[in-house]
Amino acid sequence: MNYVCNPINMEYKYQFVDYEKMSVYREAADPSLIMFKGRYYLFPSMTAGFLSSANLVEWDFHPLQDVPVYDYAPDVRVMGEYIYFSASSKSKNCSFFRTKDPVKGKFEEIPGDFPFWDPNLFVDHDGRIYFYWGCSNITPIYGIELNPESMKPIGKPVELIYGKPSVHGYERTGENHIFGKTAEQIEEMVQAYAKSGNVSEEKVKMFRIAVGSDPYIEGPWMDKYNGKYYLQYSSPATENNIYGDGVYVSDKPLGPFIPAKNNPYSYKPGGFIPGAGHGSTMEDKFGNWWHAASMRVSVNHPFERRIGLWPAGFDQDGELFCNQRYGDWPMKLEQARMDPWGNPEWMLLSYGKPAYASSSEEGYEASKATNENIQSWWKAASNQPGEWLEVDLKHVCDVRAVQINFADDHLHLPFPEGATIMENGELRKTRRYIDERKHVTRWLLEGSVDGTEYFVIEDKSDADSDLPHDLIVTESGIKARYIRCTVKELPYNQQACISGLRIFGIGEGDFPDRVSGVQTGLLSELDLSVSWDRDDATGYNVLWGFAPDKLYHSHMVFGSNQLTIGALVKGQPVYVRVDAFNERGITEGEVHKAVYLC
Repeated sequence: MNYVCNPINMEYKYQFVDYEKMSVYREAADPSLIMFKGRYYLFPSMTAGFLSSANLVEWDFHPLQDVPVYDYAPDVRVMGEYIYFSASSKSKNCSFFRTKDPVKGKFEEIPGDFPFWDPNLFVDHDGRIYFYWGCSNITPIYGIELNPESMKPIGKPVELIYGKPSVHGYERTGENHIFGKTAEQIEEMVQAYAKSGNVSEEKVKMFRIAVGSDPYIEGPWMDKYNGKYYLQYSSPATENNIYGDGVYVSDKPLGPFIPAKNNPYSYKPGGFIPGAGHGSTMEDKFGNWWHAASMRVSVNHPFERRIGLWPAGFDQDGELFCNQRYGDWPMKLEQARMDPWGNPEWMLLSYGKPAYASSSEEGYEASKATNENIQSWWKAASNQPGEWLEVDLKHVCDVRAVQINFADDHLHLPFPEGATIMENGELRKTRRYIDERKHVTRWLLEGSVDGTEYFVIEDKSDADSDLPHDLIVTESGIKARYIRCTVKELPYNQQACISGLRIFGIGEGDFPDRVSGVQTGLLSELDLSVSWDRDDATGYNVLWGFAPDKLYHSHMVFGSNQLTIGALVKGQPVYVRVDAFNERGITEGEVHKAVYLC
């Protein structure tokens, strides 16, 4: 199979996290993606391991040993014959680890000299190495040169990037860049923290800043292209739909840096699963660039996250970009040079379609599996094998792919007996256990033309895998009106929950009409209102950028003909295009220059 559909189809490990209350959820985030000796390696947070692939499509999991797997944001980089690994801690000096073979070999520890959070190692073309770190809404992204033999610092840290939310709209925190706490609510949280134990005034001060509206500036990653240094960073908060990656550019690895014109370059606030922050950017063996980053679920816990992968690159003016227009639809990965702006081959067929189930809990109806929202789901009334969910496409379609997205609904489980519980956290200690035990997710996927006679599309009744976002591709196509998933077995014997039974293919009829009645109005130097005439399209993609031929940002919209964009950069012109899509294809709109509302 040569197709991927975000979130990446991999095993996401369950976390048992005790912080004020017990939470059980899946997590993988903050991915470092590299190529080493002809293979691709993906190191995410909180997986107690890493993944390898020959093609960026099919991934093999490998457990990690001899490195701190409970420390967040693992960074990996190739230096000579070695992969170098580091991870985050603010309470101890952080070591580096290296190996010539991450699958079969061992990691050698190189003791570190200072603590850091969200590390990134960069090897320049001349052999000199530089190190970047930072994760705070107080302190900046730092950089320093390291001795390549000892990994000891050369000189003193340089302050490189601070948050500028009054200039960079995309750095403003909150869902859709709207901060969700009042001053009174913040004060109540601060006072509760102050009374929680023997807490110093300094820690109370730090906590007040931490829960305020100042953005986190974090997750640095450095790439060099055509002699320019591209220092990437994430902001403002991983639990928000607008978590993305910005980029600064310099002629020198330690600056001074200036913001790139195209910011944020990785930004996915809409669609089925949003978020595209704290990532890494890599060139593959065919000269294609890719960006991997964290995606947001954040229902059972703010850090309930997944991983996405998107085409990226540099345009003729050296602007770093990432194509996330249809960033959670099936995408074909050619093992060759690709067009990073190619449109999807198959369209979404399941949005808003009728759905039925063997049973449902109140508030978790079957329709929640076709609303293109990963934060809501169908939930069966029992945990018995055989509960099923079915989507009626309303007419026979040419089905090419199905993505089955399982959810976890507020699992109430004790710490596993005999588990080794780790503590991490800075302001407050968190007890955590990554469940490395074997789990399976098993189901049967069937199709039907008439709702009476069913045929098997894929049978994973005896699968030995645990894939909560499995993608099934029928590249030659099948004819079906009804798609049914029967759940056989899930981790912890939980009730079946499916957030998206997403069906893709080629529908009937004509392409949608071109969007008409587009109105754009700048509400402020950071906010833009866009509206258009409602029609019968399935959905819309609102594109914008600082030039009419650089519409590199996008926000997918369902069920609405209006959008407020809060990710503008102060002082930049803004150009907008609204594209329409249906089950047959995509129709591009006209480009409009945004002006202030009178």
